[in-house]
Amino acid sequence: MPSSVVASMKYIRERSVLRVTYVSGNVYDYLNVPSTVYAEMRAATSKGKFLNERIKGHYPFEKVSKD
Repeated sequence: MPSSVVASMKYIRERSVLRVTYVSGNVYDYLNVPSTVYAEMRAATSKGKFLNERIKGHYPFEKVSKD
């Protein structure tokens, strides 16, 4: 199901980084995210809700760019 918040996401396994591209075009890296959490997010019905409840505020982040 498409998300109204998350345009795309990918996991950079060797760095344990979850890269999220928002619908707005902003791109953020969430650091030290376990691969199991990424798998749970992929399976989540609502990517935005999962992001707000399980990622934001739980993992440090860096703004990468705005497309």
